[in-house]
Amino acid sequence: MNNTSKYTIKHTSQVIYATLPGGKKAYLKYTVENNVMKLIQTYTPEEYRGKGIASQLVDYAINLAQANNWLIEPICSYTVYYFMKNRERRIVLAEKYRNLSEEDWQKLLEEALRKERKGE
Repeated sequence: MNNTSKYTIKHTSQVIYATLPGGKKAYLKYTVENNVMKLIQTYTPEEYRGKGIASQLVDYAINLAQANNWLIEPICSYTVYYFMKNRERRIVLAEKYRNLSEEDWQKLLEEALRKERKGE
């Protein structure tokens, strides 16, 4: 069940976020360099995971990028996973990500997970 419709999503120049009950936040950190929006870190509090909130944050990022004529570079594991699973959304990606094979996407995901586990 997707419960995201009750959460309002907003953004600043570095984070897209949803305010959740109890003052908690789910967020997607990003930077923009040379018209490329780099999706750096996604976080959803544990009790809200699996409800589609992170996906809604990425959808918001895609809309924001399109409105500003930015391309997207997925860096964190969740955003890599999102674009692995949502091939039709890849048109917004920076050129080097658009035509990757499924094997290359898997390698990107594994590398992102490795870096996150090491705290990089």
